[in-house]
Amino acid sequence: MRRLRKENLRELVQESKINLKDLITPVFVDERIESKVEIPSMPGYFRFPLSKVADEIGRAMELGLKAFILFGLPSKKDEIGSSAFEKDGVIQKSVKSIKKEYPDAVVITDVCLCEYTSHGHCGVVKDGKILNDETLPIIARVAVSHAEAGADIVAPSGMMDGMISAIRGALDSEGFEDTAIMSYSAKYASNFYGPFRDAAESGYSFGDRRSYQMDFHNRREAIREVELDIKEGADIVMVKPALAYLDVIRDVKERFYVPIAAYNVSGEYSMVKAVEKMGWMDGKALAYEILTSIKRAGTDLIITYHSYEIAKLISNV
Repeated sequence: MRRLRKENLRELVQESKINLKDLITPVFVDERIESKVEIPSMPGYFRFPLSKVADEIGRAMELGLKAFILFGLPSKKDEIGSSAFEKDGVIQKSVKSIKKEYPDAVVITDVCLCEYTSHGHCGVVKDGKILNDETLPIIARVAVSHAEAGADIVAPSGMMDGMISAIRGALDSEGFEDTAIMSYSAKYASNFYGPFRDAAESGYSFGDRRSYQMDFHNRREAIREVELDIKEGADIVMVKPALAYLDVIRDVKERFYVPIAAYNVSGEYSMVKAVEKMGWMDGKALAYEILTSIKRAGTDLIITYHSYEIAKLISNV
């Protein structure tokens, strides 16, 4: 076995490799700020003002990154998250700005209400209960507004039953048949999301999200979720989080023949940054190994906060 482990042969026979074209970079856009602000629980990661978001995309593209998923922080919130579907909302403006300067960038938009609702949940709330069916027309309207702004892919993340069907129907009826859907199909009610909720100010004011996100004890349930989303019209399916759910990624890969994404989430990123800060591990090498494991499990695309440093590592910048 050692013959193929010689230094000049190792790369030749590597089975799983990270390509920058596989990576999707999250971008937080905050319409209330004038300059970038570091996210305390995600060292080295920032929120950007609307005026600077296109510049940030340009910087990332110079490193070889091409695809981006946008998360918005609005200036106002209400019970139904109405600012999420406004034509001049933070995401809608961001998409237009990016596409004007960088038309070749792949722009993906998160379609959810948690950043926009006053209660922080992903759907309409009544008497402390999240109302699935009443939420569907709202998120469909959000998706259409993103498509109108120029998004290439909309990515519904709220885990509402029937959300893909509602969005696909709305997009098609409004003439956006070519807008793709990347569904957060198997999204678990995970403990790894804490830093993201700080970054997006999307923490909930009561209860939790276990009634609409998956129980992390369950594996077969993910297959049912993915199958339903594909039947409803999802073009890409996602498993979230990634690192603690490699078995689920593999299950989905072996069962379905659509592109598979995985979200290397904020908590996974922050853990690497914490051990790096303590000097216990090489953060970049650790991040690269983690992303390789996610790729090896079967993903085609990886959403990751490590994309900048991995791009520099691969390019030897």
